[in-house]
Amino acid sequence: MTRRVAVTGIGVVAPGGIGISAFWDLLSSGRTATRGITLFDPEGLRSRIAAECDFDPFAHGLDAAQAERADRYIQFALVAAAEAVADCGIDFGAENPWRVAVSLGSAVGGTTRLEHDYVLVSERGQRWDVDHRAAEPQLHRAFSPSTLASDVAERFGAQGPVQTVSTGCTSGLDAVGYGFHTIEEGHADICIAGASDSPISPITMACFDAIRATSPDNDDPEHASRPFDAHRNGFVMGEGAAVLVLEELEHARARGAHVYCEIGGYATFGNAYHMTGLTSEGLEMAKAIDTALGQARLDPTRIDYVNAHGSGTRQNDRHETAAVKRSLGAHAYDTPMSSIKSMVGHSLGAIGAIEVVACVLAMAHQVVPPTANYETPDPECDLDYVPRTARPRKLDHVLSVGSGFGGFQSAVLLTGRGGRKR
Repeated sequence: MTRRVAVTGIGVVAPGGIGISAFWDLLSSGRTATRGITLFDPEGLRSRIAAECDFDPFAHGLDAAQAERADRYIQFALVAAAEAVADCGIDFGAENPWRVAVSLGSAVGGTTRLEHDYVLVSERGQRWDVDHRAAEPQLHRAFSPSTLASDVAERFGAQGPVQTVSTGCTSGLDAVGYGFHTIEEGHADICIAGASDSPISPITMACFDAIRATSPDNDDPEHASRPFDAHRNGFVMGEGAAVLVLEELEHARARGAHVYCEIGGYATFGNAYHMTGLTSEGLEMAKAIDTALGQARLDPTRIDYVNAHGSGTRQNDRHETAAVKRSLGAHAYDTPMSSIKSMVGHSLGAIGAIEVVACVLAMAHQVVPPTANYETPDPECDLDYVPRTARPRKLDHVLSVGSGFGGFQSAVLLTGRGGRKR
């Protein structure tokens, strides 16, 4: 069975603003949300900058019990999911709960709470005979990645397939893709899909410091993330969440839902090559793009915009440029391609879902978001990266691609058969 899958609701928690309106305002204006780290003291780190969310769980609808039991990344997901559900207008009380699925991704899960509580366990470890409560009561929740999806499923009464996806930096794209397949193959009629990560913590920042993947431009954080620029020197860590309500198209039509767009195809492949390295030819990403296009029976020349992974590392941007040229051929030079990581940082597993929401909004507004901070062309990155300023453009078919540590390469294709809502 093959069924069409619509996007009927979106929600986001992102640096620079909470909610869809604030998020789009940031992207369309080309502003950046990268600043010095405030969530902890970054003294001693090589990279001391990040794109943080100005987030108060109580100001965004969570109660004290939810805030206490849920790590920061789960709080993000709950708030983003609530916005997406309100946006789509579904009354879950009237739906068959067995036909409602959840597919959420995260690269590092409950790192923030784990890091904090591991310190407590270590400090108390010599006194377990006296104090049997060596760990905080909620440690088990941070320890289990499945908590992300189960908490959102509980919040909305979803009793269909529920999964947490962890495929590094493609987790968000893959969670949306798996949600797409869940509906397409008939296992559910509705899927709450997306991703969340809150990786701005000492251990995570030190991890990426160690491999020199993050930018050391601490004196100029607003311009540190510059994908595809000849002077790029690494990504800027971010955080956040994005959630989409995916719905079988006839189900959406039957209840009179607004349809933003449809998901036309999704594919993911590995490179079986290296944990952090990429082949120069971009073969694996090109394979994902080609497969997604094939599922949609769409000619590459009909792609109107590519939302790039665009992390700002030297090898990734070269690899991705090669992949897009391999898949789109000469049309690649006529297709705008931009990276929103230049504005909201790289939130690891969450960013893929955040980028899909950015694509949905770009189609709704018929505007391509820019690559902020792009100043100096790199001869090896020779496509149209939409430097600094958003660009009006007719967008019917949009591609979002991702690349992750471990060799993951994913692509999601959106087709604009809906219409403008915002």
